[in-house]
Amino acid sequence: MPTDEQRLAARQRPAGFPVMRQRWSGLLFLHWLVEISLIQDRLPPGLHVDTFNGQAWLGVVPFFMDRVRPVGLPPVPWLSWFMELNFRTYVHDDAGNPGVWFFSLDCNQPIAVEIARRAFHLPYQHAAMQADKSDRRIHYQCRRKNGAAREAAFEYHLPSDLKPAAPGSLEWFLVERYLLFSANSKNELFQGRVHHQPYQIAPGKCDLWSAEPLLWENFPEPGESPSSILTSAPVDVSIYPLRRLHR
Repeated sequence: MPTDEQRLAARQRPAGFPVMRQRWSGLLFLHWLVEISLIQDRLPPGLHVDTFNGQAWLGVVPFFMDRVRPVGLPPVPWLSWFMELNFRTYVHDDAGNPGVWFFSLDCNQPIAVEIARRAFHLPYQHAAMQADKSDRRIHYQCRRKNGAAREAAFEYHLPSDLKPAAPGSLEWFLVERYLLFSANSKNELFQGRVHHQPYQIAPGKCDLWSAEPLLWENFPEPGESPSSILTSAPVDVSIYPLRRLHR
């Protein structure tokens, strides 16, 4: 299990140079408690469920990707702004490095979907998505384009009273994640790094939420409201090259 020192070290700026820059905005973090075995059975060899007080978590994160572009190039209006809906859990590798494992990432930018699948081995899915923004309220909708019968919809408010998560807290465990893991068709494991300032977060007011992303990936219906609802201020993010992990 990762130590607090490993969790803190993960958010330090990595060595080397980033390959992409982007901004994440309109962030909503919804989390449910689940049985550890439900997650571990779906992870590739070399990854283990990361827990808080012995409990495992599944997260659904709708947000907006803004100003996405390779380092050194300007954003392009029709390509660099789009929407993304993550369904994820928290893991660590054999060395105790903590990170995120994505079960799916729905996105309404087809080019971004194909690039992420090929370059980062991530399970991106094509989706039809739209959002209405009014003041600090967001109504967010996503329908996957693989024939899923129902859409995922969220309505939430972005508060103004924000602060970083306290180290060692549940909120810190859930949101302060700077490593991602992915696997290719040969089950070879990869690690990616991102860097940004610590999230400025607050408990979220969510009038409408959906667990549909869990059902799209054949997880059981949680049957209850999320155990944790958080929102965040935007963060400017640097993306570093993916590297293969040798086991």
